[in-house]
This record gives sequence, structure tokens and C-alpha cells, in this order.
Amino acid sequence: LPGLNYGWPIISYGKEYWNPFPVGEGTEKEGMEQPVKFYVPSIAPGSLLVYSGKAFPDWKGNLFAGALKLTHLNRVEIDNTGRAITEERLLVGLRERIRALAESPEGWLYLSTDSGKILRIRPQ
Repeated sequence: LPGLNYGWPIISYGKEYWNPFPVGEGTEKEGMEQPVKFYVPSIAPGSLLVYSGKAFPDWKGNLFAGALKLTHLNRVEIDNTGRAITEERLLVGLRERIRALAESPEGWLYLSTDSGKILRIRPQ
């Protein structure tokens, strides 16, 4: 939710890349919100997009993240209280690290990969 303190980098579920030590002071602290969704181990999100388009009405308000580590597009459905209720891994067979996400005025999704590809997801 906008305007709340989610604690980074003071609280985190992550670990440093170069050693097994946690990032921050722990996973919770008074006055700081818990994340809507976290991954242990990390999927290494490349970017985050909240879908607001009309091309995929069932996805409105869903969170999308490019998973650099697992090379897929991650979709998380959020309920009206802000909780993550379902998750779907898209483009699993692509075998590309999805770096950035964008939504077009038509509501199509555009993705860029580490290898320089630009991909488009639109209704059939």
C-alpha cells in the first residue's frame, strides 16, 4: 500500500549475495509493514509492475515481476485487503532473464530480456 514503511533495508527476508548473512536487522520491527509477498530463496525480481490495463481484465491490480533467477514472469493476484492470494509462473519455458516490464496504453505487457529481446503479451 502506498505511503507505508516496508522497512528496506532495516528489515528483510533476503541474504547477502556473497555470504549467508541476512540483510538488515531481521524480518520485522515495530512501525514497519510486512511485505505483500516475499520469496525464500529469492526469485531475484528484475522489476515490478502493477497491472492497470483493460486487455486482461482478470489481471487488474495483479503484481508482475520478472524473475531473473528462475527465468519466468511471475504474476501475483492481490485481494481487496492487499494480501497475495494466488501466484502463477508465466513463460517458464522461455529460458530468458526478464529484466524490465512495461504496460502499453492498450494494456498489453512488454518485457525486455538480458539478451536484448523485447516481448509482447497481448490477447489473442
